[in-house]
Amino acid sequence: MAAKPIYGVVFHQQGEVWELYAREIFQSDLWGFIEVEEFVFEDASRLVVDPSADKLRLTFEGVIRSYLPLNAIVRIDEVEREGPPRAVKSDGRVAEFPRPFSPPSPPKR
Repeated sequence: MAAKPIYGVVFHQQGEVWELYAREIFQSDLWGFIEVEEFVFEDASRLVVDPSADKLRLTFEGVIRSYLPLNAIVRIDEVEREGPPRAVKSDGRVAEFPRPFSPPSPPKR
């Protein structure tokens, strides 16, 4: 049996761009959200620990499922293996997914 695929998910979170890895990603029943399950993190017992990766590992420790809003998603890739999770300050050059807009109201007479 083939191993489950791994997905890299890049999204905006409070002024930062986060990159995580997970085994399950699908459209949520909650309109406008993507469900992310089975997060994959590197071994935390390594001698050298990246503070950014450790922050994300601790943030998602015990989380079974996360619901990410579509407009926060930057990119989702199916990858061969996980990499280090990252959280970097957003410098404003990464555009969010376009938000739907309402058509203008007709003028009042």
